[in-house]
Amino acid sequence: MQPRENHERGFPLATLSLESKGMLKDRVYGIRETLLHDPYYQRHVVGAPRILSVGLQGIRCEANYAVIRTKLSEASTVFNVGRYLDLVVRTPQGLRFAVRECIYDSEMIPNSIIYPV
Repeated sequence: MQPRENHERGFPLATLSLESKGMLKDRVYGIRETLLHDPYYQRHVVGAPRILSVGLQGIRCEANYAVIRTKLSEASTVFNVGRYLDLVVRTPQGLRFAVRECIYDSEMIPNSIIYPV
C-alpha cells in the first residue's frame, strides 16, 4: 500500500509493503495471534481492469478499487479507495499476479490498516 503522491514522485516509501511470501506469512501470523481489534467486515469492490500493455514480461493492467468497512454496531463507511497496478504473467497453472501495487488516493488514512488492501 503506497500513497499516490509517493508513487507519482517515484518515492519508495509505502504504508504497508509485502514483498515476499515470508512477509505475507508474518502479517497473517500477526493478525491471527497478536492483534486485538473490534470485529468488522471489509468489502472490496474492484472495477474492470484496463490493460495498459502486453509484452514479454507479461500483461500490465490497472483497476480501481474501493474498500468499505462495516463494524458490527455501526454504519458502513468508505475505508480506502485507489487503484491496483498489476503485472500478470502466464504460468503452467494459468495467469498469475507477479506484482500487485496498491496505490491509494487519500493523503489521510486510518491508523488501523490491519489487513492488506
